Amino acid sequence: MASRYHEVYEGWKRDPVGFWGEAAKAIDWYKPAEKVFDPTEGVYGRWFVGASCNTCYNAIDRHVAGGRADQLALIHDSAITGTIRKFTYTELKREVVALASVMRHRGVGKGDRVIIYMPMVAEAAIAMLASARIGAVHSVVFGGFASHELATRIDDAKPKLIVSASCGLEPARIVAYKPLLDKAIEMSKHKPDACLILQREQLRCEMKDNYDIDYADAVARERAAGANVDCVPVLATDPLYIIYTSGTTGQPKGIVRDNGGHMVALKWTMDNEFGVKPGEVFWAASDVGWVVGHSYIVYGPLLHGCTSVLFEGKPIGTPDAGTYWRVISEHGVVALFTAPTAFRAIKGQDPKGEFVPKYDLSKFRTLFLAGERADPETIKWAEQKLDRPVIDHWWQTETGSPMTINPAGLGLLPVKYGSPGVPMPGYDIRILDDAGHEVPRGTLGNVVVKLPLPAGCLPTLWNADGRFRQAYLEEFPGYYKTADAGMMDEDGYLYVMARTDDIINVAGHRLSTGAMEEVLAAHPDVAECAVIGIADAMKGQVPLGFVVLNAGVARDSGAIESEVVGLVRERIGPVAAFKTVVTIKRLPKTRSGKILRGTMQKIADKEEWAMPATIDDPLILDEIAAALKGRGIGV
Repeated sequence: MASRYHEVYEGWKRDPVGFWGEAAKAIDWYKPAEKVFDPTEGVYGRWFVGASCNTCYNAIDRHVAGGRADQLALIHDSAITGTIRKFTYTELKREVVALASVMRHRGVGKGDRVIIYMPMVAEAAIAMLASARIGAVHSVVFGGFASHELATRIDDAKPKLIVSASCGLEPARIVAYKPLLDKAIEMSKHKPDACLILQREQLRCEMKDNYDIDYADAVARERAAGANVDCVPVLATDPLYIIYTSGTTGQPKGIVRDNGGHMVALKWTMDNEFGVKPGEVFWAASDVGWVVGHSYIVYGPLLHGCTSVLFEGKPIGTPDAGTYWRVISEHGVVALFTAPTAFRAIKGQDPKGEFVPKYDLSKFRTLFLAGERADPETIKWAEQKLDRPVIDHWWQTETGSPMTINPAGLGLLPVKYGSPGVPMPGYDIRILDDAGHEVPRGTLGNVVVKLPLPAGCLPTLWNADGRFRQAYLEEFPGYYKTADAGMMDEDGYLYVMARTDDIINVAGHRLSTGAMEEVLAAHPDVAECAVIGIADAMKGQVPLGFVVLNAGVARDSGAIESEVVGLVRERIGPVAAFKTVVTIKRLPKTRSGKILRGTMQKIADKEEWAMPATIDDPLILDEIAAALKGRGIGV
């Protein structure tokens, strides 16, 4: 079908307030907004001022009342334990109400904070929804996060209650959460009133008398007593959650999400951007600790009346590179949203895509990739093996939903490899030079968004309006700074080339590491890659490449490295000064799949570095250091 994108985007541009006012009709309100947008409120204005609502009501209760009571709402698929649990909307409501009753009995009420420090279990989503039900503000901290990082978040959010579990499960190890949690509470100045602990049979934990509460026992008692907790009306502008950005040091940066704008934006994206209908099965293969998990495991699909898959496992190794296809086949998934790194891992283990035809993917329509730049080779591989549209898109924790995408629901536009699509309604994206002037189309610059930000974006940082202004709004007055570098082409497609930190200056030439990574990824033997800029006495900085080879490649790695260097010289030119590639076994990543380029750069430059709290496997950094030492780098 012909895409309606241009007509819809122009309609938003003509009347932004009317656009969001119309989108708000898809949400149930206790009281409608007095003003759809009030430019005098908050830091840059606020959406749906004066309205009252409840996010849990819109995600669960209205579906139970409106004909979806017996439809599946949530599927917890644990590839690690080999178990599957399913909840209809009625069953999910019962669990959420019981937990909300436990929270209420512990004195948690409207505006109080609840920290959720959980593995990928259904109870993590239930805890988020139970908090929302009683008007509490949840803050999900990635399960297994280091004690110090958790302590800084406890001190910033000041939770009344922490919901946690005895352990998290990785493919080859069990991570004990309780000692990490106990140490964090010991370190923090603020002390929560109590901890609610889900005991997992893989590793049970000791409980502190009169402080730790057994999750299963407490919830079972409320369920048996027929607990009934009504949804608490909150203002649309009241916070739903705080999410702390990964990699923060010192004072953590708590991004606030409000209730009203968040619901309106997410509900709109499910149909128009992801092309998913109520009743269909949607799967975001992320973690509830990241923004993708908030938006597209828990809230987006449930607000839209979909069935959502919550997956505990990895794209490879649980048990093999066919896991994703098994989940899609078994649960009838129509759309999958995951990180490009997941697909690079699958491609590395199964370069010929031999697992794909082993499963029934007849209901599967679309693959969405975001979180890291999706290099063209990975997209082409996925397109070829799946014979489905593969859609790259771009957004941030701060925005809560895509800023740019090729909108499946509005009708797909032509694909441009290397671009995460076109701006969505709400986002007037501009490219500025460092002085704040717009640059011509096709020119690399700072990617910014003209204020005001749309419904669903962060209104501010938790208890830190000044810091919000300084971090995002001051450098380019009138704009929100994304801290990404990129360019816009003649057709309005955005190309996000790197974080502005990853633009390297080689003898006065500003070069994108992302463009070089695209070239590295194009080599047939390369599964994954990363490029960083390292210090050079002559040129200021020079690029250094890392490659992980496909499984089963028997060729000499030195020959492959030479070919990769030749490719960069051929496609980008001698100006890149690209001379060194190091073959490694694996790349260091956060648990959400982002490559830790900054830490790799510090190791190569012999700078002081701290172990990133979000790292998936700390041993990888030793491997990187050893590989660099073998080349005389970083020693």
